[in-house]
Amino acid sequence: MGRRKSKRKPPPKRKAIMPLEQQFNCPFCNHERSCEVKMDKTRNHARIACRMCEESFQVSINYLSEPIDVYNEWIDSCEEANTAA
Repeated sequence: MGRRKSKRKPPPKRKAIMPLEQQFNCPFCNHERSCEVKMDKTRNHARIACRMCEESFQVSINYLSEPIDVYNEWIDSCEEANTAA
């Protein structure tokens, strides 16, 4: 007598983890991927600067911060400055 075929399913495939962006669009000159984030976690600050128009922004960070967080804070501060003026 032969063995019966196993009905065990193969394990589910893992989804590929996409790395987060390091370069973003500039809110001032609208160039694509011209703003680069440099994070210094030992000093707890990050700097984002545009290579085209040379606008920059500096913010304090914590150990959970990512480059997208720095960019979002920059956008929020720009909007806050525009509504206050």
